[in-house]
Amino acid sequence: MDERLQVLRRYNLWDSPSFDFGYERSEYTDKIASYVGNRLIKVLIGQRRAGKSYLLRQVARRLVKEGVNVKNTLIINRELSEFDFLHTHKDLEDLLTLYKSELKPEGKVYIFIDEVQMIEGWEVTVNSCSQNYANPYEVFLSGSNSHLLSGELATLLSGRYVCFEIFPFSFTEYAGIRGNEPDKTCYTEYITSGALPELFTLSNAEVKRNYVAAIKDSVLLRDIIQRHNIRDPKLLEDVFVFLVNNTSNLISVSSVVNYFKGLGRKTSYDAVANYMGYIEDTFLIHRCDRYDIRGKDIITGNAKYYINDLAYRNYLYSGCGYGFGYLLENAVYLDLRRAGYAVYTGVRKGKEVDFVARKADRVIYIQCAYLLVDETTTEREYSALEAIPDSFEKFVVSLDDLTLPLRNGIRHVPAWELTKWL
Repeated sequence: MDERLQVLRRYNLWDSPSFDFGYERSEYTDKIASYVGNRLIKVLIGQRRAGKSYLLRQVARRLVKEGVNVKNTLIINRELSEFDFLHTHKDLEDLLTLYKSELKPEGKVYIFIDEVQMIEGWEVTVNSCSQNYANPYEVFLSGSNSHLLSGELATLLSGRYVCFEIFPFSFTEYAGIRGNEPDKTCYTEYITSGALPELFTLSNAEVKRNYVAAIKDSVLLRDIIQRHNIRDPKLLEDVFVFLVNNTSNLISVSSVVNYFKGLGRKTSYDAVANYMGYIEDTFLIHRCDRYDIRGKDIITGNAKYYINDLAYRNYLYSGCGYGFGYLLENAVYLDLRRAGYAVYTGVRKGKEVDFVARKADRVIYIQCAYLLVDETTTEREYSALEAIPDSFEKFVVSLDDLTLPLRNGIRHVPAWELTKWL
């Protein structure tokens, strides 16, 4: 038997093997399922180990449960060493031919390719499959770096795709996998640990720390250093550490350059700007631009950055000195992004609003505070929202046990209940 076919049988559903499908992430699978049944290529993007492989398998399983013949599903995980024979799109085409000759599927074939960017010229085969009217295919892809950012996808796939950004577990998923009530205690545990799916299979903090460090090293090495021929890997990692340690602070490329120059490090504006962009491309860090609420324009220059998972701070750089308020703000940013919002930092007449979030015709403003401990703190958080002269929804999010009454249309929401309002 062809060894390639043996590999396929090992990692596909055809022979009813015992697969690890992970925790059922129905928010994602329901959304992806709503796009099934057309020629659009479904693309899952996100950082390494955020759960994209599990989701591809869950979607395949769902299709089979809904009546698709199991032999009409083909799963290829290019990240596994056993698929190292897939170097180019020609290798991929040969594998598809082998699969069809051996399995003889009738009707539409559903192809799932994990970490597709590791196959040179993959878009040639994928585009061909998506437009093959004689032998219909429906294609699902995943990728972990800038090869699959939306701007490049538009070129590679000629607009025939729909993109889903996959994040680590939400608080709802965290509580579900832990079997806990989604309350304040559980939420506090959530923002002081991490939400990468495989963390929940590990036994203690030291093992988890090593796992998170390995992910960080793998992303920096495989997705940045090797791809971009980085000359100063130590500076790249130090830029990442700086971004993690300055989560939710306004920073610019110049401020990062000045920080390193103050330490006696030789660097340049272009090098730091490139490194920050590369890190953002791998989804480890998200840039949140400033937004002029009055002028309704994005303000260039300074921006805030948020980490994709709080595990990087909590397990690797916990001594950086910022507390619950910063963790909360980062978690709220990720909640908004998971809910499909474009998120900005708002500015109006010198006052800052933590988040301006837009989705279709809906706009919401959010202020985050660890605790509304006194009248001064409460006034500061509410006044920034009260100064905005429009009727869009406004929220103050905190970790207070008691919920304050509605004030001038501004709703106070406990952080662990925020997603109900998004």
